[in-house]
Amino acid sequence: MRLLILIACIAALVAIFSTQNSQPVSFSFLIWTYQASLAIVVFLSVVLGVVTGILVSFFLRRSRKKKAPGGKGPQTAPEMTGEK
Repeated sequence: MRLLILIACIAALVAIFSTQNSQPVSFSFLIWTYQASLAIVVFLSVVLGVVTGILVSFFLRRSRKKKAPGGKGPQTAPEMTGEK
């Protein structure tokens, strides 16, 4: 529930910022130069950041599950526990 509230607050702040800053801006990426509304640039930057965060989180969780047999967390080596 807290995550949903946080997402709603961030979305509201981005929307307010975007509507108040709608003048055209030009930006460059490698060899391309574009001109677009600042609102669109800010919105796309936030969306790209959220998608990147979700993907990184997904792949980190997935790699941790692969390392642990059965996906139940890290296992301790027998020599560490004194068992043989």
